Amino acid sequence: MTKRTLALTILSALGLVIKAQEKKIPLVEALAELQLRYNITFTYADANLRGIEIILPPAQLPVEEVLDYLAKSTGLVFEALEEGFVAIRRPRDPISSACGHLIDAESGEPIIGATIQAGDKYGISDESGRFEITGIAGDVPLVIRSLGYNTRTVRLEGTGDEPCPTWLLQVQPITLQEIIVSNFLAKGINKTSLGSFAIQTGQLGILPGLVEPDVLQAIQALPGIQSTNEKLSDINVRGGTNDQNLILWDGIKMYQAGHFFGLISAYNPYLTDQVTLIKNGTTAALGDGVSSTIDIRSEDGLAQEFSGGGGVNMINADVFAKIPLSKKATVQLSSRRSFSGILQTPTYDQYFDRAFRDTDVFRDVVSVNEGRVSTDQTFTFSDVSARLLYHVTPKDRFKVNFLNISNNIEYQENAVIDSVLESRNSGLEQKSLASSVSYSRLWNSRLRTSAMLYLSRYQLLAVNFDIFNDQRLIQENEVLDTGLKLDGRWSISEEFGLFTGYQFFEIGVSNLEDINVPRFRRFTKRVIRSHAFFSEGEYTSSSGRTQLTLGLRANYFEKFNKLLVEPRLALSHQFQEHFSWEILGEFKSQATTQRIDFQNDFLGIEQRRWVLSDEENTPIVQSRQVSTGLHFQKNDLLISVEGYYKKVEGITSSSQGFQDQFQFVDSIGNYDAIGLDLLINPRFDKFSTWVGYSLADNTFEFPGFQPASFPNNLDIRHIVTLGTSYESGGFQLSAGLNWHTGRPFTAPVGLVEDEIIYGDPNQARLDNYLRVDLSAKYNFNLSETIGAQAGAAVWNVLDRENIVDVYYRSANGQPQAVEQNALGITPNLVFRVFF
Repeated sequence: MTKRTLALTILSALGLVIKAQEKKIPLVEALAELQLRYNITFTYADANLRGIEIILPPAQLPVEEVLDYLAKSTGLVFEALEEGFVAIRRPRDPISSACGHLIDAESGEPIIGATIQAGDKYGISDESGRFEITGIAGDVPLVIRSLGYNTRTVRLEGTGDEPCPTWLLQVQPITLQEIIVSNFLAKGINKTSLGSFAIQTGQLGILPGLVEPDVLQAIQALPGIQSTNEKLSDINVRGGTNDQNLILWDGIKMYQAGHFFGLISAYNPYLTDQVTLIKNGTTAALGDGVSSTIDIRSEDGLAQEFSGGGGVNMINADVFAKIPLSKKATVQLSSRRSFSGILQTPTYDQYFDRAFRDTDVFRDVVSVNEGRVSTDQTFTFSDVSARLLYHVTPKDRFKVNFLNISNNIEYQENAVIDSVLESRNSGLEQKSLASSVSYSRLWNSRLRTSAMLYLSRYQLLAVNFDIFNDQRLIQENEVLDTGLKLDGRWSISEEFGLFTGYQFFEIGVSNLEDINVPRFRRFTKRVIRSHAFFSEGEYTSSSGRTQLTLGLRANYFEKFNKLLVEPRLALSHQFQEHFSWEILGEFKSQATTQRIDFQNDFLGIEQRRWVLSDEENTPIVQSRQVSTGLHFQKNDLLISVEGYYKKVEGITSSSQGFQDQFQFVDSIGNYDAIGLDLLINPRFDKFSTWVGYSLADNTFEFPGFQPASFPNNLDIRHIVTLGTSYESGGFQLSAGLNWHTGRPFTAPVGLVEDEIIYGDPNQARLDNYLRVDLSAKYNFNLSETIGAQAGAAVWNVLDRENIVDVYYRSANGQPQAVEQNALGITPNLVFRVFF
């Protein structure tokens, strides 16, 4: 075949293809072809398509242009809906006016001041939520916008003789953050466009080892978050200590995280709506927390009818209720209490052993020496919360919050002294009280303001008797934090917003030590007052693919006449349909830290006490951090990678928990943390599986130490997590594996005159940590109005002995290691009812 013949053959074939494309075919056949080509679904009435023929559009056209071509070729309306559906209908007859009523979907109250747009015509909803627009065409969509609600697009209805339709609007938090990765690891865990994680506790799927949605345990499943000793009171975010985490409960700063002295979250998950974790790029509205912010928010919707529930596991029982007082007011109540005074389960025994091992309580309970006999001990914990939600008007909302948390351990020592039986009671009480009153007003569809007064009080009280020396030691640590928050959010346009405000707080921290023999009393109290002004601009592109928050916070500390200016940045961009990229940065500071004192602690149970900065021995802690991340999500596959660098300055050696040659040496230093977090999360039908890996390098720098630079006490270099969950109907099953390299410690090299001589700091490491967990739940109905849930979980199913800490003491002329083990195999059961 010659080149000329070949060219003529190709041209003839192309001509046949072109003619084939130009040939008209029935619209129904064209739609069937287009559904396969673009993976969409057309919905229509057969009568509307009968007799219509079109030329099939070229294959290279994007789906949006194809729909536009079909509309112009047929005279029909092609309306793209959610999840790939396209509705086809005939154009409506032109009408001159439209009306409707707008109602809050949660409260049932009318929505005032909403903007309704129909083409180039606008309307505003009145006091009853009603609107009417005239001079419009019938095929123009109605776009409803109101600040604090999701935008809704509906089709017009004529007023005529028919009543105006009612449309419900769903409440939306006033924030530009949108979810870019949904069901991150598990159902109910979402990653927002500005880098934070939002955990919807009501939707939270099952996680390995947990029978209930513990809000502080759940965040440890996220990359870069862990607890080196398994305690919720020691959550470490990117190498930071727990006191560097800002924990908020409905906007109130909390100084206590858990029950059982850190093993169980103190916040009831069944009245919690959302938990937000911010590791970087924090809003300028928030100070403190140089490592992270954990923002716990309760439900704010009014209850339309009574609902509640209760449950019991192998440690505690709880109840909660949502009680409507009227159409405008709701009360939310919850209570939880341990039942160890009635029944001590194997789960309780494991937790008790973990919490009180190597403490005065445990030693006195198990030893019988020097005439001392086995003693009685009683441990209880409880929490109670109450909230009042009152919608004064559709624009004005009033809220009162109250929370009380308590842990109490008491034990009795008995001894025969001079033929007389003597008894003394020792104990420790840890409790928190939080309360606030807040008011918010929606001035119009673009402006909302709010104000809040709050109080947060933390108390730690220990009484310790030495029965043989008739000595009594009283120790107290108390924090009283009161403050005022004012803020306003102005939606300037669809793309731009402004968030600004003011915060004042006064924090007082006191410490008491009182000994009767020999008589000694030391009481210290420090108070700090601070004023903070913040402002941040918010931008969202018209396509919604780019979001930017740029903020500035200025903190002024009266006592030190010191001003700290803190810039904040959060930028995200979605591209190539399945990719998103983010860059986050922040400067932060905090004036409260915890001092760790292993020798002069509260019965050996709680070795940390809160202290305030004095700008001499305890400076204000300051941090700088930058991070960037890339995320890919397509269909049922998620791949996420994020790198970060963080520098924290002004830390004290007494806050880091040294138990080596630096234990009694005071120094001020800093640490640098650099790391990478990787997550791969494929989903298969009813399964969700994840593989996570974290790499980190965390280094101390203390100029007063020799050597000055060495690995951080929390320097965990490699972390691997594996997990899978299965859900079908009411049944849920989950399994997970956690592995990480051992934390560093300083090994002794000898003993001189009963003093331990240590080698180079943190050059040795504990054995690698490995834990496998299982959990299962089943949801079912007891009746038409009562639901139930039964579950079981096993923590550390392999019963592996994981050492999470070690220190040394002198014994028999040799350094003796004292090891602290993590929880052994710990089963738990739960049964709950919901009504």
